[in-house]
Amino acid sequence: MKLHFIAIGGAAMHNLALALQQKGYQISGSDDTIHEPSKSRLAAQGLLPSAFGWYPEKITDDLDAIILGMHAKEDNPELIEAQKKGLKIYSYPEFLYEQSKNKTRVVIGGSHGKTTITSMILHVVHYCNKSVDYMVGAQLDGFENMVHLTEHNEFILLEGDEYLSSPIDRRPKFHLYKPNIALLSGIAWDHINVFPTFEDYLEQFKIFINTMTPGGIFVYNEEDPWVKQIVEANSHPIKKYPYQTPAYTIENGITFLDTSDGMLPLEIFGKHNLQNLAGAKWVCQHIGINEDDFYEAIASFKGASKRLEKIGENKHTVIFKDFAHAPSKVMASTRAVKEQYANRKVIACLELHTYSSLNAEFLSQYKGALDAADQAVVFYSPHAVEIKKLAAVTADQISEAFDRDDLIIYTDPKDFRDYLGQQDFKDTALVLMSSGDYGGLDLKEFSERAMLR
Repeated sequence: MKLHFIAIGGAAMHNLALALQQKGYQISGSDDTIHEPSKSRLAAQGLLPSAFGWYPEKITDDLDAIILGMHAKEDNPELIEAQKKGLKIYSYPEFLYEQSKNKTRVVIGGSHGKTTITSMILHVVHYCNKSVDYMVGAQLDGFENMVHLTEHNEFILLEGDEYLSSPIDRRPKFHLYKPNIALLSGIAWDHINVFPTFEDYLEQFKIFINTMTPGGIFVYNEEDPWVKQIVEANSHPIKKYPYQTPAYTIENGITFLDTSDGMLPLEIFGKHNLQNLAGAKWVCQHIGINEDDFYEAIASFKGASKRLEKIGENKHTVIFKDFAHAPSKVMASTRAVKEQYANRKVIACLELHTYSSLNAEFLSQYKGALDAADQAVVFYSPHAVEIKKLAAVTADQISEAFDRDDLIIYTDPKDFRDYLGQQDFKDTALVLMSSGDYGGLDLKEFSERAMLR
């Protein structure tokens, strides 16, 4: 097949393009901007567009299909040309389903934890030399691409995102996969720009359950009240397998999992990650990996990229970066660090960067999210609020939303960098939570300097 990608530079899109080229497809693509690492990875395989921009002349009659990314708009010139020509246009998840119709589809869904759970399962199957197809949203050690497609593998593992499929397909991505095996980790309101009420958001997960193939296996976190409620009330003919946080202890900054063979030391930590592990174990068992092999493999799992990722450590300081930005994720990460380092001062820094987090109506969802930290800092850019065309957010609104009198708030990147530069990090655990970069903070350089103090 000859395929053209509109918005080829996205994290998911470029991985799909690379996977399909490896499978023997002819691939072309366009984008108006492409950042690293997508840019270098596409260039290495000869798929980087020769010029950035949209070129309708690339949409030729001999194309078998178009794959349309969310970065494109409805008025994209290439999309309009494809529609005029009557070409088949797929969203990213639609095409993944086409590639996996004859496989056993395993879909990991939830407002939080899905990347980590998907990564855990991939780590285990890789360790156990079991070959599966997959799509996951974070780069993992030992995996070149984050999309892998074959004709022969029985299983495909898919991270099930609830965000929209494409500019012309407003269905959530995870509604399109029709799983044989699925997992739901937790539900906490997100994507307020698409789902303006919690009820709208919750409905998408109810629909997800009903998209399962009849007789399928549904693994769910029974400690999440909303997950428990909608799964156990659902009458779709599926088999339901609940999971919960397994028993564990923490000694000298190491988390030990209580197993039938004794205490197993882990590289990861935090109650939310132990829940993720329990869910991953159920899924692995359903795809043919026994409990003993799972435990042997999971002991070496270091976590998904940017999920409580350790970027610096010496004998008295540890620094993590974390992708957490939604309230439930911020709370889980902050609590995890405090539990793991109970005898240290925990400084939690959060950048409000997403559309939801900068929306005044959504801010109240952050109440208590940073309470576990000994010192809490919030950074946001008024310019980012303007770019997203949102109403201005004030420091007073943020302080009230988090409901913490000693909350430190910065709006200037230099002021925030100066704050970090003035801290004594002795006996401290610092967690930097953001889906952005705090207005240009070089985390690698900062952590290296901090380790020298």
